[in-house]
Amino acid sequence: MVSDNKRQIFKGRIVSLAIERHQLPDGRTADFEIVRHPGGAAVLPVLDDGRVVLIRQFRPAGGGMIWEIPAGKLEPDENPRDCVEREIQEEIGYRAGHLEKLGEMLTAVGFCDEVVHLYLARKLEPVAQALEADEFIEVVPMVLTEALALVARGEIPDGKTQLALLLASQQGKI
Repeated sequence: MVSDNKRQIFKGRIVSLAIERHQLPDGRTADFEIVRHPGGAAVLPVLDDGRVVLIRQFRPAGGGMIWEIPAGKLEPDENPRDCVEREIQEEIGYRAGHLEKLGEMLTAVGFCDEVVHLYLARKLEPVAQALEADEFIEVVPMVLTEALALVARGEIPDGKTQLALLLASQQGKI
């Protein structure tokens, strides 16, 4: 919950940063640096043959090409499901005939309020890919065991991708 006592440090197009004073459960107060983010949605696409679709995307903050699932930032008042439908088309060139919610995650609970909604997509129909000007993406279908092996070897450091693969696997969705 946002306190009434906050000092905005930065406001950008994706995040804002403030120092906020909050009351602790024992009544004391403390200052916290908090990044506010509108949230996001991510999707684990599954092809008809059972392969999952991962992407390798250029992420300067992550040090280069990062394995992940298609994802995007929620626009103001946007439903996470609508965000996923947009991102799966833009990033990998598919439209989902069936979307199922896998769960949600807090990305960096120690300093950020971003929530990412996780989905599984099936009944994929090819459409035109529509990358944004700052996106460089390689689309890589693979079997689930191969994707999980990448996680196990530490080659997928992205938390939303790790969690989506784990949830889909543990829930018997793939």
